Amino acid sequence: MAPITGYTLRDWQDWIRQNAASISALLQQHLDSFLPDDNAWIYLATPAQLQIQIDQLLPAYQRNPDAFPLFGIPFAVKDNIDVADWPTTAACPAFKYIADDDATAVARLKAAGAIVVGKTNLDQFATGLVGTRSPFGAVKNSFNASYVSGGSSSGSASVVARGLVPFALGTDTAGSGRVPASFNNIVGLKPTKGWLSGKGVVPACRLNDTLSVFALTVEDAFNIASLAGGFDKNDAYSRINPASAPATLPDNPLFAIPENPTFCNDSIAEAAWLDALNELQAIGVTLHSIDFSAFKQLAEQLYQGAWIAERTAVVGEMLNFPEKMDPVVHQIIASGGNYSAIEAFKAEYLRAKLAREIQLTLTKFDALVVPTTPTIRTIEEIKQEPIRYNSEFGTYTNFTNLADLSALALPAPFRADGLPAGITLLAPAWHDRALASFGLRWQQHLTLPLGALPIEKTGKTFVGDGAELSQSEQHIRVAVVGAHLRSMPLNYQLISRKAVFVETTQTASCYQLYALANTQPAKPGLVRSAEGAAISIELWDIPLAYFGAFVAEVPPPLGIGSLELADGRWVKGFICEPTALNGATDITEFGGWRNWIISQEATDV
Repeated sequence: MAPITGYTLRDWQDWIRQNAASISALLQQHLDSFLPDDNAWIYLATPAQLQIQIDQLLPAYQRNPDAFPLFGIPFAVKDNIDVADWPTTAACPAFKYIADDDATAVARLKAAGAIVVGKTNLDQFATGLVGTRSPFGAVKNSFNASYVSGGSSSGSASVVARGLVPFALGTDTAGSGRVPASFNNIVGLKPTKGWLSGKGVVPACRLNDTLSVFALTVEDAFNIASLAGGFDKNDAYSRINPASAPATLPDNPLFAIPENPTFCNDSIAEAAWLDALNELQAIGVTLHSIDFSAFKQLAEQLYQGAWIAERTAVVGEMLNFPEKMDPVVHQIIASGGNYSAIEAFKAEYLRAKLAREIQLTLTKFDALVVPTTPTIRTIEEIKQEPIRYNSEFGTYTNFTNLADLSALALPAPFRADGLPAGITLLAPAWHDRALASFGLRWQQHLTLPLGALPIEKTGKTFVGDGAELSQSEQHIRVAVVGAHLRSMPLNYQLISRKAVFVETTQTASCYQLYALANTQPAKPGLVRSAEGAAISIELWDIPLAYFGAFVAEVPPPLGIGSLELADGRWVKGFICEPTALNGATDITEFGGWRNWIISQEATDV
C-alpha cells in the first residue's frame, strides 16, 4: 500500500469508499508505517484496540453509510483527553490512569465513524507553549528539528503537519492550540469556551480551558469542531450557543491590528507579519491599529498572578513528588500555593474589567488579527531560558480565553528563513463560524503547502475547489425579493440583526411578482402560480436569535413562508396574501423588483 500522508478529510473519505471492505488491514498498515521512535506519540493503538473500534462501527456503516461521515478516518488525541480503556498520562507517568469512558468530544467523533489511532505528547499537565516539557522528550518542529514544535499540544500538531492523520484534538488554555499550529504550518481552531465539552479532559485551568482542533484546512477544522461540539449537560462549564453571531464576515471586513506590535527583536518574524498584512489587504481587508495595552495586561495575568492557583488545584497531590514532575512545570504550578483567596478574587475583578474593555473595543471591528507568536526559538534556546521564552510565545494568545474570545490560527506567508509563520483571527464568543468563513477565503488566496508536506509531493495546496463549512444550525436562510434587497430602504432591518448576504439567485419558474398599491416604502408581492416565471431574489443568513424580531416587523399583507428556488432548494422567504393583489401591478415580466424600480426611475426622468 502506498503511504497515506497529507490526506484531508475529503481525501480520506474518497479513499475509504474504495477500500471499506479492507479498512482494518489498511489502517493497521498505515499505523505500521509510523516511525518507531516518533515521540510525538505517547501511545499508539494496538491491533486489538483498532479492531474493536472498527467492529463497533462496520455493521451500522454498511446499513447506512451517510450516518457516518468520518467512517474509518484516523485521528489523534492529546494525552490529557480520555479515550475509554486507554491510559491518560498528561505527560506525567506517575499520574497515569486508565480512562473508564471516552471524553465527550472523543465519543462524538467516534460516533461519527472516526478511529482513534494514538495519544499524543504534550507539555506536562498542559503547562507550556514550547513542546519541550515532557518526560517523553521534546517534540521537534516539523520543518527544522533544531526548533521547537510549540506546545502544549505539540504532538497533535506534529502528526497533523506531517500528514499522519487529517485532524487531531488538542487543548488550549493560553495558546496551546494555536502556537504549535503556527510553528507547523497548520490550522488551529480555538473554539469558544464551552462549545466543545470539557468532560473527560484533565483540566489545566478549568475556567479557561477549551479543547482545540488541528487540521490541514479550515474546512476540516471547523467541520470536525461542529461534529465534536454541542451542549453537554454533564459538563458544568458547557454552554448553549445563543445563535446571535453572524454566519460569515463581510466581503470587505474591517480588522483591528495591534499598535506597535512586538517581535522580540526577531526582524524575520516582523517581516513575515508585514507580508501577511499585505496579503490581507489584497483580498479586501481594511486594517486599523488599536491600543493593545488592555490585551497585553490581561495576557500577563495568566502566569503572573493568582490564576496560577487554578493549575495548583488540579495537580494537587502530585506536587508532593517533585522528582516525578518536569522541574519547570513543578516550579510554575507549585507557585500557585503562594496566593490567597483574596488575591484570587482581586484577580477575577481585574480580569472582568480588562475583558469588558477588550470586548467593547472589538465591537467596532469584524475581527482582530495578530501574529500568532512574536518569534520562534530553538530547543537549545528554550533550555537556557525556559520560562522567559515560553512567556514570549503567549504574547498574542494568553488573553484569549480570559476575555472569552473565539480564535482561529491560520498559516501565513513563510518567514525568510523557511520556517512557518502564522496569524490568528479573534472575535467575540460564538463567532467561530464567521472566522472560519474568512479563513476559507484566506487559504484559497494563498498558495501554501499542506502542513510540512511539500506541494510537489502532494500535488496540491491547502484548499481545493468546493471547500465549504458544514450547514449552520444557528442561522436561517431567508429569501428577500423587494424592499429588503441590498441598497433598498429596508435592508437595514437585516444588517442591524447581523444578517449576511449569501448570493443572488432565482426562484423556481412558478412565481408571479406584483407591485403592491399604497405601500410605504414601495413593496412587491410574490405569489406562487402555475403561470409564473423565475424571479430574482437575494439570500441572506440571519442568526436564529434575531429571526423572530425580523419576522415581527413584516407588515400585512406580507408574511414569511417557504419559497422554492430554481435549483430545487427550499428556503424561508417573503410571500403575499392573494387579497392584496387587488389593484396591484403585475411586474413578473421584469424578472425582479430591482429591474422594476430601475424602469420606474427611467420613466420618471
